[in-house]
Amino acid sequence: MTPASRPPDRGMVLTIIMVSYLMLVIDISIVLTGLPRIQAALGFTPAGLSWIQNAYTLTFGGFLLLGARAGDILGRRRMFITGLAIFTLASLAIGAASTPAWMISFRAVQGLGAAVLAPSTLALISTHFEEGHARTRALSLYAAAAGIGATVGLVLGGLLADLISWRAGFFINLPIGAALIAGSVRHIHETPRQTGRFDMAGALTSTLGMCALVFGIVEAAESGWASPLTWASIAIGLPLLGAFLWIESHAQQALLPLALLRNPQRNAAYVARLLFLCGMVGFWFFTAQYLQGVLGFSPMLAGLAFVPVTLPQLATSLSVPAVVRRFGHRRVLLTGLALCVTGVLWQGLAATQASYLSGVLVPMLLVGFGQGWVLAPLTVAGVAGVEQHHAGAASGVLNVAHQIGATLGLAILVVVYSAGHAAVYDAAGMALHTGHVLYTAALFLCVALLVSLRYIRFDFDAARPDTAYKAAAQTA
Repeated sequence: MTPASRPPDRGMVLTIIMVSYLMLVIDISIVLTGLPRIQAALGFTPAGLSWIQNAYTLTFGGFLLLGARAGDILGRRRMFITGLAIFTLASLAIGAASTPAWMISFRAVQGLGAAVLAPSTLALISTHFEEGHARTRALSLYAAAAGIGATVGLVLGGLLADLISWRAGFFINLPIGAALIAGSVRHIHETPRQTGRFDMAGALTSTLGMCALVFGIVEAAESGWASPLTWASIAIGLPLLGAFLWIESHAQQALLPLALLRNPQRNAAYVARLLFLCGMVGFWFFTAQYLQGVLGFSPMLAGLAFVPVTLPQLATSLSVPAVVRRFGHRRVLLTGLALCVTGVLWQGLAATQASYLSGVLVPMLLVGFGQGWVLAPLTVAGVAGVEQHHAGAASGVLNVAHQIGATLGLAILVVVYSAGHAAVYDAAGMALHTGHVLYTAALFLCVALLVSLRYIRFDFDAARPDTAYKAAAQTA
């Protein structure tokens, strides 16, 4: 019996999809607790370290819409397996890296693999699970896995860096990726293909434009704003992004249908999500280094120090449907953002006290509770009122805002961290400048809160909040 004719083992299909997406999310954060070891081994500069993260998220976000389009045209199963193969081989190359350029280059390739793979995961759930309880349960498990992935990456990265090597965090993807590819060939059915074109010009101008812009901002942290390379990069990036918008306005099958941007609530959801990630990436990235550089934690202890944030985040993520039924999306979103602002600001104010219990643990708990209540309502607002044929694109824009927000935010916060920093990175200086970074991160989150308060009303689902929530989950 061929895979196409064999009845699908839905439990196995869901396991393959969940593990594959969890691997993508984990790899966004698995490097963070190992950054000091990576810096020492490969000779990264402090600002250069941010490119380990940015190279991945830039190509992930930049090619996400193109990856979704490729799945429509070439088949979701085929692109799912292709993305897994690219991601797995790139992990091997990263684990063997001997120079910063080598590592950054293959982190970018790994992000490309993630961009090919990620859009197919939810589409395959829709293909293999019929509408109703089975699909809702599958989506709930998927959302829970995605919600805790970043935190698991921090813990796992610290454990592996301390007990084995930071390289193990990437080599571990090899057996997992190989098993997922074999399981996909056996258990996942191919989806019908659609006719259409690839908007390569749009994908390239958007990705190269963001790369140039982010490079210019990060270069400012190393060489200053007066550096010709800083301004040249920004001068290249902005016109490329302008060219992207022009291309999308004239393309017959655009990656970004500009009609999506005519709704103020959707625009606010995109902006709020971008700002939210701008702030949160600073919290995770710099807290991981603060724990080791200021508090003296080993990578393993730094990873374990993030455990307290996992349970509240998982609990609030799973509670969203029930809490929304009682209080509505708007109150849940604003409460979540307020908790995140409070937690990040608290940690910034306490940074120079060098205390884990009062200065890190309590803020982490607040952020854990808050983050679980933010992303689902923002997803609902981002797909509100979208015509069916634009639903995938609307979801893609949300995901792009997510990845680009993380990239842009980290680039800006690296500049904040480096501003006026002494040549010697002692614990006191690191604590002081980590505090400055967290103040800026809290400012990003505060603006996201104000944007949500002013523009996101959720009038569309006042009567039936579950309907919009499920629709968002199916296109997220």
